[in-house]
Amino acid sequence: MIEIDDKIVSADLLRECFACDIARCKGICCVEGNAGAPLEEDEETILESEYPHYRPYMTSEGIAAVERQGFMVVDEEGDYTTPLVAGAECAYAYTENGTTLCAIEKAWLEGRTTFRKPISCHLYPIRLMRFSNGTVGLNYHRWSVCAPARECGAKLGIPVYKALREPIVRRFGEEFYRALEAAEELLKKQ
Repeated sequence: MIEIDDKIVSADLLRECFACDIARCKGICCVEGNAGAPLEEDEETILESEYPHYRPYMTSEGIAAVERQGFMVVDEEGDYTTPLVAGAECAYAYTENGTTLCAIEKAWLEGRTTFRKPISCHLYPIRLMRFSNGTVGLNYHRWSVCAPARECGAKLGIPVYKALREPIVRRFGEEFYRALEAAEELLKKQ
């Protein structure tokens, strides 16, 4: 573990390789799992206010799930998450050419919203953990469905944190990202 300001970073983010290979995994991370994607407290308000912009890209089942469950739900551990369709697929997911994608991100890509997608989705496979003292932990979540991403990352030599530069900067800022780069260099020298 590496401490940077008020963050505890798993060294695996600097040592392990990862590069999403959606052509192989087909976006299965938006379909499988035991709960929806984790949400920040303020994201419910954003999801609700931006709903008219990304709703046209959602499936009818996803729309029904949101209208029935709300823009976020509380899972069995008490965490805020995205609602699911029939206990599986994220309500905000849709399928295009056999690949599951995010309706929110599709609206963002087309310039219809300023909200790209929930930060937990953008940061994945980094999972955030909040400690009672205000510290945030950044952990590497290994999931079997991401085996193609680990293989692709190893082939390209891309550490997890480098593959996720954009969402890391979005959530924590450029200075934190530079600190990760410096930490990686220190680890290489050890």
